[in-house]
Amino acid sequence: MSEAGAKKKKAKQSQPVRDYLLYLLLRVAAVLVHLAGVEAALGWARQLGRGLWLAYGRGRERALDNLRCSFPEQDEAWRRRVARRSFEHLVMLAFDVLFTTRLIRLSTWRRHLELADLEQALALLLSGRGVILVTGHYGNFEILGYALATLGLESYAIARPIDNPYVNRYLLGVRQRQGQMIIDKKGATAAMLEVLRSGAALAFIADQNAGRKGLFVDFFGRKASTYKSIGLLALEYDLPIVVGYARRVGDRYRFRLGVSRIIRPEEWRGRADPLEWITAEYTAGIERFVREEPEQYWWVHRRWKTQPKEKANSAQPTAQTAGEQRTRN
Repeated sequence: MSEAGAKKKKAKQSQPVRDYLLYLLLRVAAVLVHLAGVEAALGWARQLGRGLWLAYGRGRERALDNLRCSFPEQDEAWRRRVARRSFEHLVMLAFDVLFTTRLIRLSTWRRHLELADLEQALALLLSGRGVILVTGHYGNFEILGYALATLGLESYAIARPIDNPYVNRYLLGVRQRQGQMIIDKKGATAAMLEVLRSGAALAFIADQNAGRKGLFVDFFGRKASTYKSIGLLALEYDLPIVVGYARRVGDRYRFRLGVSRIIRPEEWRGRADPLEWITAEYTAGIERFVREEPEQYWWVHRRWKTQPKEKANSAQPTAQTAGEQRTRN
């Protein structure tokens, strides 16, 4: 094993004492924010988000670079405002999770959730023939599955476990409190197939970088590596795909649940490359709702990290030019 590989392996070794202390810190923080109330806690979250914006220089520049490429028509002041707000929304989401089990219940959900033109999506969810749900790192994506479970709709979500086992169990308990089931991303194939055969809904966060093995489709005018699994499952089981979102309303604990695109099996039949078409369509659906309120998207994440081989050589001068521009500013 190389020295770099040995260091990486060592870094991933379990550290139970540290992990448990972090878990205790999370539980203490949860008590404090509950004592303060949701509105005060979200105010703290916005302040922490602004602090993160100032402290995390590499993430700040990545978010700005992504916005420069995605919104070339906007000026730099607009991009900085949107990027800074995206950091605020990121921290607000973390605080949201601490309140979800208390605020989203069958008797109270209407105080915090708005359903926007969901009739067709709900009809598919109630049909019993299975449906694939797709969203992105936007707004409060965590609340989507929890809300469906609260309303009595069976859904399963694919998620990678958090490295800290104590925190992971705690967050799993939050996510599954109302009946939503979480499938571990590692070795999830058999479980996914069983869910789809049963006629339940299977949910994905579908805007992660998929590496060299992904399909490259347009996302904000640039090629983005995207996982094939969603399209392959839709083709194999002849299932519709619902592209939805949970958008924060103002700076409160209130969210609008909506759908930007429903992709039906009859739309891809007869196409030359249905897998690429499906992948491009649901990616365009995500872009559509992000464009409506871009400050709620996670611009800090490395969505465009992997580029097609033929563009690899041309990407470096672009990054260098962006760096020179930041230096001049």
